[in-house]
Amino acid sequence: MTTDAAADRPLDTVDALVQLSFLVQRALSALGAEHELSIIQMRLLGILRDRDAGMVELATYLGLDKSSMTGLVGRAEKRGLVRRARSPHDGRAVLVSLTPDGRRLTERAGAEIGRRVTALTERLSPAERAELTRLAAVLLDGTVSQAPWARRR
Repeated sequence: MTTDAAADRPLDTVDALVQLSFLVQRALSALGAEHELSIIQMRLLGILRDRDAGMVELATYLGLDKSSMTGLVGRAEKRGLVRRARSPHDGRAVLVSLTPDGRRLTERAGAEIGRRVTALTERLSPAERAELTRLAAVLLDGTVSQAPWARRR
């Protein structure tokens, strides 16, 4: 009988972060499935929860081309979750915002994903959770704050 030596070996940083991201993605996928949303649709709603955003900004952040972005927004609009409007600053640009139904869904889903991700850290002490948050913020600093969607209204 052989033992799996790799299973006994501590994770290195890369493996730990990748496996943690898989765990979070699994929680997001499960929640999205409960609301018939893909992860990319959930990301769209998450970006819009505290701002209106232009189609170009959304496409840049989500890594989508124009036609894919148009389809994504169109499907969310058909479900009554978002609306499109002309930008007051540039008549050629389109701004996307949440509808009241989209806002309610985003708030419910946000609260639920908060509970699920918090449950992932329940074995940590409050000090360890604070340190994890601090370290994640350090890793994200400069990547998130400079993204087009990060500018608050």
